[in-house]
Amino acid sequence: MTLRRRPPRPKAAVLVLHGGQENSERPARPWQLAALRMGPVARAVIAQLPFQDVLVAQVRYRVRGWNGDRADAAHDTLRALDALAALTGPVPTVLLGHSMGGRAALRAAGHPLVTGVVALAPWWPSGEPVEQAAGRHIVALHGERDHVTSPTETAECVRRAREAGATRAGLAFIADGDHGMLRRHGLWHRTAAALVAHVLEPGAVPEPLPVGGYGLGEVPVL
Repeated sequence: MTLRRRPPRPKAAVLVLHGGQENSERPARPWQLAALRMGPVARAVIAQLPFQDVLVAQVRYRVRGWNGDRADAAHDTLRALDALAALTGPVPTVLLGHSMGGRAALRAAGHPLVTGVVALAPWWPSGEPVEQAAGRHIVALHGERDHVTSPTETAECVRRAREAGATRAGLAFIADGDHGMLRRHGLWHRTAAALVAHVLEPGAVPEPLPVGGYGLGEVPVL
């Protein structure tokens, strides 16, 4: 876990999770493109938080792949959450994950620290477990032009998370957005940061999505 912002007495936390590969035993490195891509997202979160007592850190995976039933990235996320609990105590935590990081975030949502998941172009394949989402906020952003992960599977996962008892579960699309969040990157960054802030402090931060943004009927397009 790499700390990006550490206030003296954190009252909340954000863990950032980058993407990876379906299968790879290669060691994960902080300079690989998937990890570097989340740097601007983490900086946007730090810049937009309306309060100063939130710790922001990025999870460091051991290897680059999910690797089937091993679900390496999910186990690394749970270890990072345990380390965070030892460092800060039981602070409410939002998991912010891109692609494979979104899958790891959802798998780890049942950890006692986690209050919500914000997933960017998540890799949520059909049948992904959602029972652990009960009592959590689950929000996904997907690019309309994503050809790597499936918006249809994401919508199905959101629906099942809602049925499983998620406090809130919803999906919004980024018009002309791609999987790497390069097209309209400013909108990706601002919206992700606003969602994180809203999940942490709903009373202090306005709902960033249009009306119906947490519904499963008309999915908003940003």
